[in-house]
Amino acid sequence: MANPILAAILSFILPGIGQIYAGDTQKGIIFIVVAIVLGLIIRLILRQWFGKIIDLAYHIYAAYDAYQMAKY
Repeated sequence: MANPILAAILSFILPGIGQIYAGDTQKGIIFIVVAIVLGLIIRLILRQWFGKIIDLAYHIYAAYDAYQMAKY
């Protein structure tokens, strides 16, 4: 059984790692790929505070998802 708090922390640091830790490798890889693509879009196109808000929201969502996965 995975620790939900650790899963959330891992996924907040790098989205997808918490999902992998919680046991869903495929979902974790999808989260990692989306994080990379989102990061590139933010750095190449947005480059402003709006991009940072989107990035933070994605990290929070990934952490929440990993927490829920590990909890059940």
